[in-house]
Amino acid sequence: MKNIVVLGSSGSIGKNALWVISRFPEEFNVFGLSVHRDTRTLLSQIKEYRPRAVCVSYKDRAEALGSPLPEDTELFAGPNGLEDLASHPDVDIVLNAVSGFAGLRPTLAAARAGKRVALANKESMVAGGELVNKTVAEYGAEIIPVDSEHSAIFQCLKAGNNKEVRRLILTSSGGPFREFPKEKMSEITVEQALNHPTWKMGKKITIDSATMMNKGLEVIEAVFLFSLPPEKVDVVIHPQSFVHSMVEFIDGSIIAQLSKPDMCLPVQYALFYPQRREMNRADLDFTDRFSLEFEPPDNVKFPGVELAREALKRGGTAPVVFNASNEAAVDAFLNRKIKFTDIFHIVEKTMNKSGSIDVDSIESIMEADKNGRKIAEEIINGIRP
Repeated sequence: MKNIVVLGSSGSIGKNALWVISRFPEEFNVFGLSVHRDTRTLLSQIKEYRPRAVCVSYKDRAEALGSPLPEDTELFAGPNGLEDLASHPDVDIVLNAVSGFAGLRPTLAAARAGKRVALANKESMVAGGELVNKTVAEYGAEIIPVDSEHSAIFQCLKAGNNKEVRRLILTSSGGPFREFPKEKMSEITVEQALNHPTWKMGKKITIDSATMMNKGLEVIEAVFLFSLPPEKVDVVIHPQSFVHSMVEFIDGSIIAQLSKPDMCLPVQYALFYPQRREMNRADLDFTDRFSLEFEPPDNVKFPGVELAREALKRGGTAPVVFNASNEAAVDAFLNRKIKFTDIFHIVEKTMNKSGSIDVDSIESIMEADKNGRKIAEEIINGIRP
């Protein structure tokens, strides 16, 4: 019986994780749950899963939650609460599905405690990749990626070793605006951007998919997860979203991982690795005719990947700033303060105005994140609606 903490349990990945866990009651126990602010969902999950501990990021909401909690349920609150829950000595696996930069500290806390981290928070590796890798190695922890693309690469790499890799190929659906006219991109509404053609996700990651900034984040994540140089990580558009990513080896062989779009598969793989278990949810029916299409990304219309590569080239805290400015810009777009295309300009301008220093501590990362957000906010406030 393994004790599992699900960070971000009210989101789509968190809910999928709980579905997977509930299928194996003799092997997994829900030890802890966390939400950012959705205490209504948390209360229903507490009733169903009876966790020993819960955490709410907003302290006032955590305090309001106190009275309906079962007496034997421990309540944590705020960022420190997330770290305490992730590093609890009774926990075996931490599934980190926290949205955004806030997921970095609990990833590091879990790593310092030597846990297996089923990582669905890409910002942990984007902002803190060097530090996370160092911490994992020092404390004997384990990172198993849950993002569908990085899970696919993780699986494909079992066919060879890093020295035999010619390139990693991250696939992208292209989002809802793949064929949208470039001259009309500035007119895209929040509602249009939140209508993803394949995946059902939270608002922030859905906007990232629409801008293809998520592929930039994933390129950075892949570099740190798999210890490969940026030039060995490519992106290709694949609208059907059946091929979740591929690895090309030096002999020309390309290994791909295919399934229907379903986050339960990479979640289950991360929890059981190195074993596989029956699921019957993501099966492709090869008796039905279907086609697989691939095309290069339009880096002019969607410059996020190239901006990410520039951040990797600058090194140090530049990826932190890339992520911070993108988070600030996405929030401004969701609040209708800026246009869709402003997101790209804000990230580029913030990166150009921010310096880059070596990542030698969590403090240096936090300072770079704070500085990046401050500069991005100044740029956002200077944009007229």
